[in-house]
Amino acid sequence: MSARGGRAALAGAVALASALALTGCQSATSGLVDDYNSGDLGGDYISGDGAVRTISPENREAATDWSGPSTDGGEISSAELRGEVVVLNFWYASCPPCRAEAADLEALHQQFAGDEVAFVGVNVTDAVDTARAFNEEHGVTYPSILDAASNDVLLAFSGAVSANAVPTTLILDREGRVAARFSGLITSPSLVADLVEQTLGES
Repeated sequence: MSARGGRAALAGAVALASALALTGCQSATSGLVDDYNSGDLGGDYISGDGAVRTISPENREAATDWSGPSTDGGEISSAELRGEVVVLNFWYASCPPCRAEAADLEALHQQFAGDEVAFVGVNVTDAVDTARAFNEEHGVTYPSILDAASNDVLLAFSGAVSANAVPTTLILDREGRVAARFSGLITSPSLVADLVEQTLGES
């Protein structure tokens, strides 16, 4: 491809990513990576809908430490989850896409029950009673960190792959590094499952 053609393709990908990121409750930006047009999930790409980014193991940023109080009255920390694949969903109760994807995330949580996969929500706005009411309404059984007071977890991922849109869902590898990012509403739970399985299978 010529340099001009490459720039045009990249500009198109960025424009598409910007437009479709508006499915979240806040704006989002994606990394400048190639369009994904094949069946190989192993490399760095933005999916055709502009909302998904994966990062190959050799290009992942170092893991960050994070922790916070949870909706079940305990504490959740990155240290206790090392060695597991973690699906980290940033949400709040009045966010329409968060409500729309809650059942899909719970179904994925049940699908991977018994595997070395942990699902953790990160509530960025609500008090504990509101977060618990949301979980009861939508049948969500995995815990969430209550991050509104400190934003410590949100800030922990404010680097190159930042959770700057709500909802955002991150898949963390066994070392705690970001392996994939879904910006905005999850429209393909099967893709989430595929990427979780791929990350589980990494040596």
